[in-house]
Amino acid sequence: MISTKKHVQQLAALLLQKGINDVVISPGSRNGPMIHTFVGSGLFNCRNVVDERSAAYFAMGLAQALNKPVAIVCSSGTATLNYAPAIAEAFYLNIPMIVITADRPEYWIDQLENQCINQKGIYSNFVKKEYNLPLEESETELWQAAREINECLNEAVTGKPAPVHINVPLEEPLHNLLNEELPTIKAIDAKQPVLDISKTSLNKLAAELNASKKILILAGQQNPDQELEKLFAEFIKKTGSVVLKEHLANLNEKSFCGSVDTLMAAILEDIPADFQPDILITFGGHFVSKALKQFLRKNKANQHWHLSPANDHYDTYQSLTEVVQTDATTFFSQLIPEVSEKKGEYLQLWKNKEKEVNQLRDQYISDNPFSDLKVIAQIGQSIPEKSVVHLGNSSPVRYALIADWATNTTFLSNRGTSGIDGPMSTTVGYASVSEKINTVLIGDLSFFYDSNALWNNYLGENLRIIVINNGGGNIFSLIKGPGESPAFQQHFYAENKFKAQGIAQTFGLDYLSAENEEELKDSLAEFYSPTRKKPTILEVFTDVEVNTKTFRGLFKFVKQ
Repeated sequence: MISTKKHVQQLAALLLQKGINDVVISPGSRNGPMIHTFVGSGLFNCRNVVDERSAAYFAMGLAQALNKPVAIVCSSGTATLNYAPAIAEAFYLNIPMIVITADRPEYWIDQLENQCINQKGIYSNFVKKEYNLPLEESETELWQAAREINECLNEAVTGKPAPVHINVPLEEPLHNLLNEELPTIKAIDAKQPVLDISKTSLNKLAAELNASKKILILAGQQNPDQELEKLFAEFIKKTGSVVLKEHLANLNEKSFCGSVDTLMAAILEDIPADFQPDILITFGGHFVSKALKQFLRKNKANQHWHLSPANDHYDTYQSLTEVVQTDATTFFSQLIPEVSEKKGEYLQLWKNKEKEVNQLRDQYISDNPFSDLKVIAQIGQSIPEKSVVHLGNSSPVRYALIADWATNTTFLSNRGTSGIDGPMSTTVGYASVSEKINTVLIGDLSFFYDSNALWNNYLGENLRIIVINNGGGNIFSLIKGPGESPAFQQHFYAENKFKAQGIAQTFGLDYLSAENEEELKDSLAEFYSPTRKKPTILEVFTDVEVNTKTFRGLFKFVKQ
């Protein structure tokens, strides 16, 4: 049984033709025609998540795991506004989502009608395309709507992926049904752009690389890509270039350089000009390290090439000289045969400094008391290989980038907008279709903020949640400024005295805790035991003052 609404029928039919059959639904009445059609057709994988904010983040994680668009469907009014944070995050992470919102007819807007707000353009800054379906169902209006829906769905995945928004005004009756199949609607295809570099440009780029001694490549946040990793390894072996990456770049090759924050601290005490690149090549998403940005803005490369299929002019390091409209795989595969072999003095300089810094880091963490640093280091050693780690924002993502982790681990994080509002919901969505152990490492405030992530039926036995409970927003103790304010304790740190155990009981999860190094070691062994077949929370308690002292002390220590 499907809805009698013809616009809804052809929307569903076109979604299927584009291979979009995963839908996350939040309950409502105005979106009833969509619910009836998606569920009643029996052709969609429908999931129900009540909280719209959590539902949208859940769908984003699902889209990441499936590597294809996922549709979200909600009722009208403030339900639509609750989608906004996840839509913004997906926009800046280049994750395709099909946002479908029910609406009242336009003639009821601003007429004291219930659950009615102006929804036109509601996400305009965070979607590639938006379209309001017509209310009437004439042949011409159905033709136009089908064309516009086709364009929306194509835009979501063509070029730079991103969310699109389809707003659906609906008149009552909302719940009339037909015992029919979905109609056949013409699909319009769109081709991906060609990313090959022209011969002239290739010769120019190769000549400039061959004339430069110090080439630095920044690999930003991206999904694992074994082909690209092999190309990188071949490129740096031939050219002596340096690949600098954080965990979120998902690159495991040992010849690449990590430990970015501690490296920057040590380099600034050395001779920064020795590390200053002649050519900087960047691609991918965000870098977490503020110190890296400051270093490269102060020690600018002579040339900065940014690789972007969408021709994005990202000048993060204030030195951009060229945008190369291609992806990293195409770029390096075409350049490798054209570049000449070089000695690796520049690479060796970076690798020697990295080795020195990592030895100092390990010594420092070992010699200091139980703190977030020691907790993250111990977790990094305990994470199972070939698992997925989701890093919460604020303190966890920064702490995690200091530690070493198991190899072949996939790292994900909501670093598009870097909010604390959805990392657990995103993890739950991803883990729901993943066969691997999925661990989210999250702070206490972020955990409680997003606790509705656990309010659904899709918590798998592969879900592991580690809550670092340091009693509040520890990030504001680590950065300069807030700690000196009289408003710090209440309005920055936001002291938290609650524990996660009650949340675990509410949603039926197992619960473990640790307050010292020995307890953490035992709890992690139990937490990751192969016999554990239930989603589990591990809450680790640390002291904020010790955390602040040891964190700041680490960066002083590696400068010696």
